Amino acid sequence: MNIQGKVIVITGGASGLGAATAAYLQQQGARVVIVDMNASLGEQTGQEIGAEFIKLDVTDEKAVESFFAHIQEKYGQLNGLINCAGIAPSAKVLGRDGLHALDMFQTVLNINVSGTFNMLRYAAQLMSQYALSGEEEERGVIVNTASVAAFDGQIGQAAYSASKGAVVGMTLPLARELAREKIRVMTIAPGIMETPMLKGLPQNVQDALGQMVPFPPRLAKPEEFAKLVGHIFENSYLNGEVIRLDGAIRMAPK
Repeated sequence: MNIQGKVIVITGGASGLGAATAAYLQQQGARVVIVDMNASLGEQTGQEIGAEFIKLDVTDEKAVESFFAHIQEKYGQLNGLINCAGIAPSAKVLGRDGLHALDMFQTVLNINVSGTFNMLRYAAQLMSQYALSGEEEERGVIVNTASVAAFDGQIGQAAYSASKGAVVGMTLPLARELAREKIRVMTIAPGIMETPMLKGLPQNVQDALGQMVPFPPRLAKPEEFAKLVGHIFENSYLNGEVIRLDGAIRMAPK
């Protein structure tokens, strides 16, 4: 897909992977709309890159439906969705403070899985209405964000790994179904990324985490995630697959 002039929505776009991707795609000529629950940071990011920001709870069905109605009314089309919104709390099933809370497990699944699905179903509906022109062969691209924790989750990541495993698991069936609408579906499974949360750790801790990566021995940069998203959009034969962006790391149990 040639993203020049295409309308692309990015969840979790206020910071981290979402913000880096929004900035990159905006620079490539896309019309980017970022959504996030952090209104102050989202508005700041939107102003910095020249993109529209809308505060949105991706798990709220009515709010998401209204959001895509706004996209249709304002832009008249939708061509891309990148789901970066998510949470990553950690807790042991048998912890020092007692059993793993069920509501915490359900919250992680609700945001990371149901939120992702809620966004992509409405996005797919709007993408399917896009009228192809010239030599265009695809109407839309959906990129979901999983994690290497989907494959080698660590102790304390039961909820997070389960949620990201679900994102991985929906990739192929969605790609198969939406093929008839000329919509591709891909998933990226990042490793240890240089996100705001990790950048807040002491430098020696960041360095130690980076040394766990076979090569290059450092934290991955959000811009590298953004460039992979850009390549997925540009390479029309990438479909129904999960790409690990992890420097060949395989996480230890803890």
